Amino acid sequence: MAHYLGEVPPVTVPARFRPVLQATDDLAARFARAGHTLYLVGGSVRDALLQGPEAPATDDIAGDIDLTTDARPDEIESIVSGWADAVWTQGKRFGTVGCQRGPHRYEITTHRAEVYESESRKPVVTFGDDIEADLARRDFTVNAMALRLPDTALLDPFDGIGDLAARRLRTPLDPDVSFGEDPLRMLRAARLMARYGLEPDPKLVEAVRRGAGRLAIVSKERIRDELDRMMVVERPSVALWFVVETGLADQFVPELPALALEQDPIHRHKDVLAHTLAVVDRTSPDRLLRLAALFHDVGKPRTRSFGPGGATFHHHEVVGARMTRARMEALRYPSDEIATVARLVELHLRFHTYQLGWTDRAVRRYVRDAGPLLDRLNELTRSDCTTRNAAKARALARRMDELDRRIAELREKESLDALRPELDGNEVMARLGIPPGPLVGEALSFLLDLRMDEGELGKEEAGRRLDEWWGARAGRAGS
Repeated sequence: MAHYLGEVPPVTVPARFRPVLQATDDLAARFARAGHTLYLVGGSVRDALLQGPEAPATDDIAGDIDLTTDARPDEIESIVSGWADAVWTQGKRFGTVGCQRGPHRYEITTHRAEVYESESRKPVVTFGDDIEADLARRDFTVNAMALRLPDTALLDPFDGIGDLAARRLRTPLDPDVSFGEDPLRMLRAARLMARYGLEPDPKLVEAVRRGAGRLAIVSKERIRDELDRMMVVERPSVALWFVVETGLADQFVPELPALALEQDPIHRHKDVLAHTLAVVDRTSPDRLLRLAALFHDVGKPRTRSFGPGGATFHHHEVVGARMTRARMEALRYPSDEIATVARLVELHLRFHTYQLGWTDRAVRRYVRDAGPLLDRLNELTRSDCTTRNAAKARALARRMDELDRRIAELREKESLDALRPELDGNEVMARLGIPPGPLVGEALSFLLDLRMDEGELGKEEAGRRLDEWWGARAGRAGS
């Protein structure tokens, strides 16, 4: 049943609406004077309704305030000019004018419909005057509600309130139509399922299966941004299972469904996909850490072999790091983020190479190799233990705790976070009387190994050792 609530008494308006209503009072009055109507739409309406009328009020407004109006883009710009502190029009050709007044940012969009042509990566935008037609073209019923301003009349033509109550995810129109207009909505469905605990309507699921290939027309940047949002919900695995099972993952991260293999077909150990998604859920909602968890075992299918002891995946971390880099490049991630995630994938097994305890030398090398990624690497290592074997899990936790203690102990004694040779290149050249070149690099490598093996020696002792090394090297060269 659709809902249209006319004059809503202020007492029934959820408390969480009050800050946004206060932030839009003046703006709504300006639109009214210009002969136009303004509506609050999107997540702020949905989330406030989820909170209910008794939710505590807060002065915080998360993100932009999304609004829609029958005014055309030029009219929107004219109305906000002189009122807003800043106005931006980059999205004007798509019907959106952005502005800021005080601490609040506003995105104001003309009633519109977005339709993708069959082979286009960009939507074709048409403008309209009908709020209900605008809501019909939105992605899901829970997002297809509008609050008319300033009188707080709620428009809910597709029973979004009922779907919120039932924790159900539906599209306002036939799902084939909704997803055809913007295929990215199929990925957004996965995220909303995970974030709000919504159960997808069976028709929605079948439409995603049929239309998964249409994701290919969406720009890589939009897909990347939606993946990033998916990775920071409380339980990304809900969304990730959906994209794998519906075929969406094949379109933008095919390495993920490729993990649906058993490590050992004889003993039927856990499959790598289930393990991977469990690891993602176990990590904290740090976007890059979660991406590293997602990719940490992608090298296993390419490195799997079988022997007397079962399946092995030798060097899968190295192969996986290369695959991670290639996939993130394809999704247009920034180079620094690619380097961070690929490095975490490459190092995620480093902890397990130290089976016999943590010597000072081992700790220094581990910390140096991890660099600024140390805390993320340690969390990834802990999260990577998804075994149901309680004894094995306890043993791993003890070893991780031991490493944490050893790092703390060494940090008290020396500058563990800035491991470098105790003499720099200029000091090496001056001491040995050599010009810039490969010999300086060899000397610095010797000094770094010395630092790793024995800790801080001081410049005097490091210089004496360098002299000994140089003399021994000259002797070898002359023999």
